[in-house]
Amino acid sequence: MITEHAAAQWDLELDDLFLSIGHRFGRVELRRRMRDYVRGLLAPVARKNSWQLAEQAGHRTPDGLQHLLAGSKWEPDDIRDDLQEYVAGKLGEPDGVLIIDDTGFIKKGTISAGVQRQYSGTAGRTENCQIGVFAAYATARGRALVDRELYLPKSWTEDRERCRTARVPGEREFATKGELARHMVLRALASPLPIAWITADSAYGQDNRFRRLLEQSGVGYVLAVPKSQFSVGCSRIEVLFAQAPNEAWEEISCGEGAKGPRVYHWSAVRLPAVAEFDYQGEAPHRMRWALARRSISKPDEIAYYLAYAPLHVTVQELVRVAGARWAIEECFQAAKNECGLDQYEVRRYTGWFRHITLAMLAHAFLAATAHQPWEKGVPPVGRPGPSSSQWRRFGDSWQLVVPDPRT
Repeated sequence: MITEHAAAQWDLELDDLFLSIGHRFGRVELRRRMRDYVRGLLAPVARKNSWQLAEQAGHRTPDGLQHLLAGSKWEPDDIRDDLQEYVAGKLGEPDGVLIIDDTGFIKKGTISAGVQRQYSGTAGRTENCQIGVFAAYATARGRALVDRELYLPKSWTEDRERCRTARVPGEREFATKGELARHMVLRALASPLPIAWITADSAYGQDNRFRRLLEQSGVGYVLAVPKSQFSVGCSRIEVLFAQAPNEAWEEISCGEGAKGPRVYHWSAVRLPAVAEFDYQGEAPHRMRWALARRSISKPDEIAYYLAYAPLHVTVQELVRVAGARWAIEECFQAAKNECGLDQYEVRRYTGWFRHITLAMLAHAFLAATAHQPWEKGVPPVGRPGPSSSQWRRFGDSWQLVVPDPRT
């Protein structure tokens, strides 16, 4: 039960957040509408569209809140920048993880910006929907959505009249989800967010340009890849781990889930360094890895990862980063269920960004005030003995014996 003191403190912290972004709205009326809109997103309103949010705020009509999203002058990208600074101050940690993923928004008709029949991972099938590409930030202090882009299929970008009707900017050209992700990563790395790692699912991990961007940016990554992925100097990644000895698989938790620790069998192998990219002088400054995650109850279910990390990173740290990818799914669920992320009725391009950004702001406030650690650490694990295969144990990791191409 929330005490009167806790409720008052909650209101004070929310007012502080409003003050920090208020200068982005040039008129008093806009600032008041923004406050009413965000407070409504945080309130127990059944359907968080302009009509019900207006009723929650005591407005006679939804006109003011609709104007906030559709016709007023303010830049949602400015609020995104403020949001990133807010999350950095409230949740930031040196080992922070940036997570990239997309989610679908089921829609009717053909007018809403970016809508078409396309595959939605959220629905698990092809639906008439919009797709948003998002970035989330996660540490032991919490997790929150920090950036967003609306994916526009070629059916939109090649129809300029349709784009004009939906108020899509004239300069907006077609960009793949991977390209949108790369833009968000660069923005996040230039923001106050302390980021040590990037993680994403195989749709992004298999993109060589995405991985190369992260390497050039000097940030570590643990990226899911398909089983057909070729690893550095080796065969397909599924073949690589099919050769792993039994003792190379260790039971490790990759973080807390809804039903307790997420425990799997993990195997990690250090890959050969790439002379062109990984060396500073005569020695590598970063290490490449391949990882596999195997279900304990269903050992045929194996997921694969490529990683790029500092030299002295542990396998447990790589597993922690791999497990952090679930945090963005939890952000999607919480932002949709609690902050109306998917309950908008706007159709134009700018309206989508405005609603989504304010819903992200509301969700970030909840994350910042919860202070619930999401990563409890991992239990110590036993150390297996030596192997007779081409895999060799070095400290707490395995290394594949591959000839150095420079020798």
